[in-house]
Amino acid sequence: MLRGRFEHTLDSKGRMSIPSRFRDVLQKRYSPTLVLTNFDRCIVAYPLEEWESLERRVAGLPQLKKEVKAFQRYFIGGAIECPIDNQGRILLPPHLRDFADIKKDIVMLGQLKKLEVWAKERWDQEFQKAHKVFDSFGDVLGELGL
Repeated sequence: MLRGRFEHTLDSKGRMSIPSRFRDVLQKRYSPTLVLTNFDRCIVAYPLEEWESLERRVAGLPQLKKEVKAFQRYFIGGAIECPIDNQGRILLPPHLRDFADIKKDIVMLGQLKKLEVWAKERWDQEFQKAHKVFDSFGDVLGELGL
C-alpha cells in the first residue's frame, strides 16, 4: 500500500522524483506507468492497473446521468499516462501543474492505492483545515466501521 507524506521540489523540466518507499511498492505490484488527473485541488496519480480498474467501474455507470457525464469529462478527460523513468521520476504535465497551482515545492501523499501531489502551500492550508475538524470525524468513521 502507498502510505506516508513526503516533501519534494520539481526540477526545471517539471519532473517529480518518486520517493523510494513509493517506488518500491510500485515496482513490486504494478507496471512502471502512473495515470495522472485533476482532482479536488491536487493531482492524483494512480498505478495503471488501479486506474484501469476504476475505468471499468466508471464504464459500468449509467452514461446518461448528468453527474456521471460531468465526472467523466472532469476526471477521466483530464487523465494522462506518465511513465516512470529510470531515475524514478515522472513528468507532471503543464496543464495539471497549472490546475494544482504547482510551481516548485510539492507534497506527495500515499493514499493506499493512489498518490496525491499537492502544491506545498495548498497542502499546508488543506492540512490545517483537516486538523481543525479531525476530532469531529469519530462518529462518521465509527459508522463506517473504523
